[in-house]
Amino acid sequence: MNILRTLFLSSRPLSWVNTAFPFAAAFLLTAGGIDLAWVIGTLYFLVPYNLAMYGINDVFDYESDLRNPRKGGVEGAVLDRTMHKVTLRAAIATNVPFLAVLVLLGSPLSWLVLAISVFAVIAYSAPGLRFKERPFLDSVTSSTHFVSPALYGLVLAGADFTPALWALLAAFFLWGVASQAFGAVQDIAADRAGGIASIATVTGARATVRFAVGAYLVSGALLLFTPWPGPLASFLVLPYVVNIVPFASLEDDDGEVANRGWKRFLWLNYVTGFLVTMLLIWYANSIWWYAN
Repeated sequence: MNILRTLFLSSRPLSWVNTAFPFAAAFLLTAGGIDLAWVIGTLYFLVPYNLAMYGINDVFDYESDLRNPRKGGVEGAVLDRTMHKVTLRAAIATNVPFLAVLVLLGSPLSWLVLAISVFAVIAYSAPGLRFKERPFLDSVTSSTHFVSPALYGLVLAGADFTPALWALLAAFFLWGVASQAFGAVQDIAADRAGGIASIATVTGARATVRFAVGAYLVSGALLLFTPWPGPLASFLVLPYVVNIVPFASLEDDDGEVANRGWKRFLWLNYVTGFLVTMLLIWYANSIWWYAN
């Protein structure tokens, strides 16, 4: 039970919905119904995907996590060394069966998107790649973790990629970039102590927060080019901007103060997710109304 609890914490349960929902919503709106691919994909991006993403991170970030005061709870487990092999094996054991089924259910293009998604999960933390230690590439890779499930759902369901859909995906991607960048600010001291480079350790707290503000605003602007009621979603980036603007003049030595904003960010995602769901239902109903 202790092992299961540790694996549970390592998978970041608060973040499960952040990867499962984009896939489930994208597939459902495209396909117009639920089938085996939707069920398998949703379950995969709910738990196994997150166990791989965060479990690998916890194993290979062990030294820096020891120095990080926010680790050891819902924001990330500090894995005892005895759990490292167990976690990696659990990630493999839970991912491979789902991936095998999704390959059987998909097409060559969906295989490519899924491969990119899984590669991004591994490359972010695994030794020899460590994209999380490559400034700006760390934010891009982290955003890929959340956008690729949506892209995969669209491809798997056979979506027609219009300019409006690309604008939506680009907006989601920039939102992810901004979120990862801001999240890195709170870890500046721990990352520098552990010898880990990031967008925040290289550019500094102040510049990183301001970069995140800009990325959020551009994300919102892109949503103006989506079909109605999509433009309404552009207002949903404003709470994120308001949340992090107070840290726009933060000094590097005070980076840990940004954790207050990060905790609000975690719960803000749930409020935003609810509102996005309402907009998606509105959009789906409008499509049904015009079709009938």
